[in-house]
Amino acid sequence: MPSPLTSPAAAAANFEFRSAEHVPETHEWPGLHDHPSVEAAAAGRDAVPVVDLGGGGDPAAVARAVARAAEEWGAFLLVGHGVPAGVAARVEEQIARLFALPAAEKDRAGRRPGEMNGYGRPPYAVRFSRLMWSEGYTFAAAAVRDEFRRVWPDGGDDYLRFCEVMEEHHWEMMALGGRLVDVLFRALGLTDERIAAGETERKIRESLTATMHLNLYPRCPEPEQAIGLAAHTDSGFFTLITQSPVPGLQLLRRGPDRWVTVPAPPGAFAVVLGDLFQLLTNGRYRSAFHRAVVNGDRDRISVPYFLGPPPDMKVAPLAAALLPGGKPAFRSVTWPEYLGVKGKASGFDASALAMLQVPEEGDKNV
Repeated sequence: MPSPLTSPAAAAANFEFRSAEHVPETHEWPGLHDHPSVEAAAAGRDAVPVVDLGGGGDPAAVARAVARAAEEWGAFLLVGHGVPAGVAARVEEQIARLFALPAAEKDRAGRRPGEMNGYGRPPYAVRFSRLMWSEGYTFAAAAVRDEFRRVWPDGGDDYLRFCEVMEEHHWEMMALGGRLVDVLFRALGLTDERIAAGETERKIRESLTATMHLNLYPRCPEPEQAIGLAAHTDSGFFTLITQSPVPGLQLLRRGPDRWVTVPAPPGAFAVVLGDLFQLLTNGRYRSAFHRAVVNGDRDRISVPYFLGPPPDMKVAPLAAALLPGGKPAFRSVTWPEYLGVKGKASGFDASALAMLQVPEEGDKNV
């Protein structure tokens, strides 16, 4: 039984993945194979879109590619972004070192009930009765030095090196996120002049907030029985995901339903749109229902970098996203308010957005 001083999240994370010869009942997930899985090398309609941010110098072509991917998939692979290749390698090295620390050192930063940051299961995971085959650490990207004093209270070279690498990653991702916001706006039909002049668009660009989540998915002896991260949509604007070269991220595609594995080519980032961006675009772009599966031979590391609005900003459909004569489909909401709505929803996908829909005129159920 866990010590009363140990959080439930930390106790769950302290499961000895490395010594497990089988997946215990606590980590078995029924229903994982209700839909078939399509491999990362899929072609045709199951080929995950790839967007070259460089675009050969043609911003209009990049915007069109992003629009297609956002409307049809809610996600895409991003290349030609200009982030130095060594950044991802340094991040992966430091994350592997963090999760290799003794449990007692990681437990110093254990996430307690009601906390968003710290070591342990992501907050949404506590709603599941089964445990995931992963370790995780969530923190505000701009506060890495304060956060990781919990792990390294005395500082030192290991602490400084870890923080320097995470800060480098944060600076690169924030800059890339700002560029991607502009591309997503252009994909809606906004010119650069309108983006610069629009009060809402400018406020979004200038006030993006970032949260990082570090994931380790250890090698699993029975990968068909376990899940690394249960299926869900992200709640913010969009997520930039750095992946080690071990595919594991999957997107749900409809008609027929199947899980499509996202390739993990060196240097590419996966971009996953979130619920608030679906709201911002009045439903034109959609958030992506996704999950992470585990590997039977190799560990996998991923770093989702979540971008969204500050907590006090009301998010509402942009005027540019409305059809001529059209009206907003959703009411305005702050990010914390939306998280509250999502916590009351029955599922973990964008169905929570239905609770924010503006009733049609004449709807007797208002």
